[in-house]
Amino acid sequence: MSKPETTVATNFLRPIVQADLDSGKHASIVTRFPPEPNGYLHIGHAKSICLNFGLAKEFGGVCNLRFDDTNPAKEDQEYIDAIKSDVQWLGFQWAGEERYASDYFDQLHAWAIHLIEAGKAYVCDLTPEQAREYRGSLTEPGQNSPFRERSAEENLDLFARMKAGEFPDGARALRAKIDMASPNMNLRDPILYRIRHAHHHQTGDTWCIYPSYDFTHGQSDAIEGVTHSICTLEFEDHRPLYEWFLANLPVPAKPRQYEFARLNLNYTITSKRKLKQLVDEKHVSGWDDPRMSTLSGFRRRGYTPASIRNFCDMIGVNRAGGVVDIGMLEFAIREDLDANAARAMCVLKPLKVVITNYPEGQVENLELPRHPKQDMGVRVLPFSREIYIDASDFEEAPPAGFKRLIPGGEVRLRGSYVIRADEAVKDEQGNIVELRCSYDENTLGKNPEGRKVKGVIHWVPAAESVECEVRLYDRLFRSANPEKDEEGGSFLDNINPGSLVVLTGCRAEPSLANVAPEERFQFEREGYFVADLKDSQPGKPVFNRTVTLRDSWGQ
Repeated sequence: MSKPETTVATNFLRPIVQADLDSGKHASIVTRFPPEPNGYLHIGHAKSICLNFGLAKEFGGVCNLRFDDTNPAKEDQEYIDAIKSDVQWLGFQWAGEERYASDYFDQLHAWAIHLIEAGKAYVCDLTPEQAREYRGSLTEPGQNSPFRERSAEENLDLFARMKAGEFPDGARALRAKIDMASPNMNLRDPILYRIRHAHHHQTGDTWCIYPSYDFTHGQSDAIEGVTHSICTLEFEDHRPLYEWFLANLPVPAKPRQYEFARLNLNYTITSKRKLKQLVDEKHVSGWDDPRMSTLSGFRRRGYTPASIRNFCDMIGVNRAGGVVDIGMLEFAIREDLDANAARAMCVLKPLKVVITNYPEGQVENLELPRHPKQDMGVRVLPFSREIYIDASDFEEAPPAGFKRLIPGGEVRLRGSYVIRADEAVKDEQGNIVELRCSYDENTLGKNPEGRKVKGVIHWVPAAESVECEVRLYDRLFRSANPEKDEEGGSFLDNINPGSLVVLTGCRAEPSLANVAPEERFQFEREGYFVADLKDSQPGKPVFNRTVTLRDSWGQ
């Protein structure tokens, strides 16, 4: 793809926040990032994190981290820990301790009673199936529940018995009394509380009724003094309900909801349900599999926090939908790593080379820069009679335009001498197992006299190189829109069978023997790689390919 613009794109919320501060509507701003802990964060959440934390930082305010934990059956402490880690890894820190909607369960329960006493909420005995029938459709108004006109006393009694655990799951629900004929489906007597006999990761078995997301969210914002409640466009139709609750409850503050377009990235799935399916059915190794669209996956793949923040700046914040090309994200990480990743050499498919005219037992320690443009120091490569090159860099019958090693041809070894291929040694099956070459001793740091050598290839010393495992990751899905299989299948039918190739027996230069997990490199001529966060060990490195040197997808 062509090089994207790297200037920061528009954020329509900046002038809104600035105007609120200038007018004195707010002395300072409070935002929040409110994930539900029912899965790991994905790349779409990164946009929301950067937006909420970024606005707070830019305008001298604060941003809260609040877990909207109203559905304990699908939530887990593992997800809470992963979310906290991901937010901090991206470079942000929330104000004070993390918060939980469950911290406010007592207050929300009291406000539910307030609505019942005001005649604005009632206990409904309709089954979920009956409730759907009574709700109507987008073209037909709903019908009032036969339980809508219960007295406040009866509703208070039933609600107390719901809380006491007298009824089974789904037997009754507390609903707001708004308008069953409203053209906005969200205002047709929405559910405030459901019966769920489920253990909660924060409150234990204290509660067997849990508030709905819609009832919880705005009131939690109000309790925390949130000024700008920023969410994605699918909540736009929920805003009138958000405002109805704030208008009908004695809340301490009146936050305002704003909606922006969520991040839709091609070749990517961001549905938590489908990401969980990939994990549960073992199509991937876990939530942090480097092919996953989770932030944990991108981290393990070798993406940097700065590259993801820069990507979010590039795509901007607006209310118009659309699909972002994943090439923009790959551009952001290439730009970051090109500037900041040390260079190294790693031979993925080793072919032994014996330099026959090089003195036996002699070793030259060659110094190569760790980066061509930045002062990162040097690394030392021992050069001796036996080295490894990549098997793909020698061809007996080369295709047109091949500029690497051929029989009788010459090539330069990166940072070293020019060598000539004199003989290919083969096994009984005719496979090339070794090259016999000769070197020109007068070509270290200079061109040979009287001839021009075009090709440059990478290499590592045979004796001192480090055996390693290299994992070549690619896009998990073959289709730009994985949700739509051309043959009518599911998104699973779009999984790219070549999304992971594991190479063992690779040989890396000596400087990579004891790399730290998450240390990143450009392997010259191969791509950008990172030492795996989990599996890389001192003396036994494992490298994940972050991204190729150039965008070659579809070529």
